[in-house]
Amino acid sequence: MIALLDYGAGNLRSVEKALRKVGAEVEVMTGPDRLKDATACVLPGVGAFDDCIQSLQRQDLLAGAKEFITSGRPFLGICVGYQALFERSEEFDSCAQGMEIFDGSVIRFPDKPGLKVPQIGWNQVEYARNDCPLFKGIADQSYFYFVHSYHPRPTDESIVIGQTDYGRKFASAVWRDNVFATQFHPEKSQKIGIQLLKNFVDLAG
Repeated sequence: MIALLDYGAGNLRSVEKALRKVGAEVEVMTGPDRLKDATACVLPGVGAFDDCIQSLQRQDLLAGAKEFITSGRPFLGICVGYQALFERSEEFDSCAQGMEIFDGSVIRFPDKPGLKVPQIGWNQVEYARNDCPLFKGIADQSYFYFVHSYHPRPTDESIVIGQTDYGRKFASAVWRDNVFATQFHPEKSQKIGIQLLKNFVDLAG
């Protein structure tokens, strides 16, 4: 069973539908009690970093998600659910402390002539490594769908598995041990995104 954390993120149902499409049994969770029974966990996200962290805290899902990660079971963060795994964010003078699974900050795209912020639309992901099971059967430089103004800047570059160029190269996907995360939205990335979610579900057994 895949635990899908519900803290009010707008894309929750899209993620649930995509996971079910690849054959996953999904349970939407608003609290941590049933996390012990899940084989994998997904933290989706749309919106602001502080709102995400504060909502997770109110529902005891922040501590629950961190405990789940320490269990070694597969965990996937999407968009703001990716950003939440880092220490802090610059967004709106954020004062919330992130989950601190990864070292680094979430920063804004630079103000450059001709660069539209937020980035909304399709962009390529260039592999930084070729051994990530999340990208099994997906070609390098494939296009995924993005909607964001901020992105993480990992301190440890070895966790970066995918990079995307938008005004500058940024880490669009990371992986360490059982934790995977993407800045793009696989649930909105059509066939390629569905393959990525299938790969994640397969990891759960």
